Amino acid sequence: MLFDKLKDYGKSGVYPFHMPGHKRQSINGDLPYEIDLTEIDGFDNLHNPHGCIKAVQDKAQLLYNAKRAYMLVNGATCGIMSAIGALTSRGDRVLIARNCHISVYRAVKLFGLKPEYILPEYAEENGVKHPVFGSVFPELIEDKLTQNPEISLVVLTSPTYEGVVSDIKSISEICKKHGARLFVDEAHGAHFPFNRAFPESAVKCGADISVVSLHKTLPSLTQTALLLTNDTDYDSALREQLAVFQTSSPSYVLMSSVESCLDYISENSSEFESYIKRLSEFEKSAKALNNLKLLFREDNNVYACDRGKLVISTIGTSKSGTQLAEMLRNDYKIETEMSAEDYIIAMTSVCDTDEGFERLISALKAIDKRIEKAENCKNLNILSLPQKACEPFECTDKIGKVLDITDCNGKISLEDVFAYPPGIPLIVSGETVTDDIINQVKTLADNNISVQSTLGNAPHKLKVDVT
Repeated sequence: MLFDKLKDYGKSGVYPFHMPGHKRQSINGDLPYEIDLTEIDGFDNLHNPHGCIKAVQDKAQLLYNAKRAYMLVNGATCGIMSAIGALTSRGDRVLIARNCHISVYRAVKLFGLKPEYILPEYAEENGVKHPVFGSVFPELIEDKLTQNPEISLVVLTSPTYEGVVSDIKSISEICKKHGARLFVDEAHGAHFPFNRAFPESAVKCGADISVVSLHKTLPSLTQTALLLTNDTDYDSALREQLAVFQTSSPSYVLMSSVESCLDYISENSSEFESYIKRLSEFEKSAKALNNLKLLFREDNNVYACDRGKLVISTIGTSKSGTQLAEMLRNDYKIETEMSAEDYIIAMTSVCDTDEGFERLISALKAIDKRIEKAENCKNLNILSLPQKACEPFECTDKIGKVLDITDCNGKISLEDVFAYPPGIPLIVSGETVTDDIINQVKTLADNNISVQSTLGNAPHKLKVDVT
């Protein structure tokens, strides 16, 4: 049933402006069942590579200019969990940008860490604020580390889901000055090293460890990623953690797709030039839009952005982001990566085609003529950090009860609640629920935005402390 559904969708003609980055194009023929093997003689072992798997990781190290590249087949999530585990000890205090992926918070809880949070400001363009988190500025990191010298690790996301990049080089220097390590979730930046039109990679900028998702923006199968570092002192700790979070039966189909992806990168530099040309032409055409707007291409307060992320704002129009996504899907057979109340994200990659870009800009221009100007901006992002009543790991022993979310004001949440995508929490275990958070969850759900929680109770219910 699932296989047939996938085959039918593949033939539907719907254009994918979403991950995975291969855009349903095969770069190395079909990947059939006959290559789905296990660790038989001559085929190496991902957890102790010395042969053909090591050769793939060596190739990744060369392409990403890193001293170590660990292949991941459980997605960036297992790399994030492993990196945080390798860089900390139980009870450590860590500094986390509040726009990090939910897997970061799960690692914090699992490893018994004590989080401090920083909340990035909203991104602006031409003086207009957008409900998108902007860059984490170095001054904010400096202040926090000065005030909290016991912090041992800083965790950031760069680029963000919307493509916003922080000044990792400056932040790295600040972390080193204060004796803190820096981990960057760079899942959406796997393509950065392969054209100067993109920002520099996190490891090149001095991050201790980063994780990149090959499948998000490059031609590799879903679940494939790399963990990168230039510090070999982390070898033992990373291997230990990867043995916990990485499957003991890694897919050779996925690993072979990593190799094919790396070969594609090394052999097709001209394709990245063509990709940049397509993006430039799209950006030029998007200037003709009167109501819709392509963000982060003009005067803004973000450090840098990934041009491969097309963030289309509907602020000031008669349509919401979810309505725009529905129009693209139903009227033009274009599926975007995600939709929020005030914008959509169209993810692009080196595997996108001229025809795909033309379909998207033509559709946007047609929709732009159909919609009207109107005041529709609703700020749905977190306005302030929730109050932490206890550490996340302390919630494990608390007696909880599942209540209707409308009855949870003033109670301590025992689960994380987040909109998915992108998986950034509205509230984390151990924080106090407020009416503002309850209203935000209800508003998101009312606008057909998926709200989930770690225990599966959201959006209508929530497990809270009743002691």
